[in-house]
Amino acid sequence: MRIAVYAFDGATMFHLAVPQMVFDEVARQGLAAWKTVLFSDQEGGITTAEGYRLGEVKGPAAAEAADVVVVPSWFDDGRVPSDSLRQVLQGAHGRGVPILGLCLGAIPVADAGLLAGRRAVTHWQAFDSLAARHPDVPLDQSVLYIDHGDVLTSAGTASALDACLHLVRARLGAEAANRVARSLVIAPHREGGQAQYIERPVPERSSDDPISRLLEWALARLGEPLTIDRLAAQAHLSRRTFVRSFRAATGTTPAAWIRARRLDAARRLLETTDLSIDQVSTDCGFGNAVTLRQNFAAAFSTTPTEYRRRFDVRLA
Repeated sequence: MRIAVYAFDGATMFHLAVPQMVFDEVARQGLAAWKTVLFSDQEGGITTAEGYRLGEVKGPAAAEAADVVVVPSWFDDGRVPSDSLRQVLQGAHGRGVPILGLCLGAIPVADAGLLAGRRAVTHWQAFDSLAARHPDVPLDQSVLYIDHGDVLTSAGTASALDACLHLVRARLGAEAANRVARSLVIAPHREGGQAQYIERPVPERSSDDPISRLLEWALARLGEPLTIDRLAAQAHLSRRTFVRSFRAATGTTPAAWIRARRLDAARRLLETTDLSIDQVSTDCGFGNAVTLRQNFAAAFSTTPTEYRRRFDVRLA
């Protein structure tokens, strides 16, 4: 798969690096033949915000041959995109090519008319200006990214990592995304209102942090009953203090975190084993297949059986 990443004078090296780092790691891990290429309005080179000169940047034609087009950020002043970029985005979208507007990259995507009437997210500092510019685009501050299938937008800066990993998982499955995340040593990301997370995140270890110790303990016991009272007792905290400390550390509730991790485990078993749905349900702590199916459908809009059919790594 060929991924074209838009580069422009003043782009930060971090924003340019994120999609290249995540998507090229897919190839380095031998998961799929993915390749990124930088393109701009004109062939040649660009100068980054840090003052480095990047040569061998392709022209718009590179995007015309791409399977995915990424706008990794945008100018801080939110300027209107060039006609060239607007035409690239509209043309690619018209061909059925997914468009990713990461961080401030949502601005030119919206300017290209690809977000009219659709929820989107961008860096929080640009919410007011984007809302004023495109009042027909509902903005959601509660998520790290929003994927409509044909267009994806992400919140500020590091949220691009979550969005790019999401694309890996959507195309190649959770096991592949997990391998990429572990190889890049990506830290646990913030929970949001959507199914957007790295599989079985490894909490930062701290001997002085009861929540970090608890997360590791809970990950090893997903098949067991994990009530708030049991978790609080394990953390040696009162129920009220535990709930408050847990949300401060993870950005979500204990119940939501446990449910998400159990779904992670279920996806991994569906991808890598031939265990029955009933057994997967039991091993992951859902108790029965009905509960697993309900939670799976709510999170991923599909069934465990259909998910296995699509992502079973043994069939690759």
